[in-house]
Amino acid sequence: QAQLVESGGGLVQPGGSLRLSCAASGFSLGGYTTGWFRQAPGKGREGVSYMTATAGYTYYTDSVKGRFTISRDINMNTVYLQMNSLKPEDTAVYYCAVGPPGSTVEGDYDWWGQGTQVTVSA
Repeated sequence: QAQLVESGGGLVQPGGSLRLSCAASGFSLGGYTTGWFRQAPGKGREGVSYMTATAGYTYYTDSVKGRFTISRDINMNTVYLQMNSLKPEDTAVYYCAVGPPGSTVEGDYDWWGQGTQVTVSA
């Protein structure tokens, strides 16, 4: 059974850092596009970043460019989102997602994690 489990969320002060992890089980991440989305209170789910199946291309939404980095460890079957210089507007529930090659928007992804809360506050 395919499953994604996120971890690493929490409360952090503005300017701080967190690293989110998304461990996959029941399938191998190799050959899939992996992405991170977030949903802030009262807002729709937003695409934050994704990495193509070959890991040859990464995408970041404008608001996180230069601050967030997506990566994956195929041996650990885990995807990461390193978040630096966090801002209060980064507060949201963060979800990892996995989809076939070429996945970009939310509807393209087949598997989703349960979400992990990130709160940026002084």
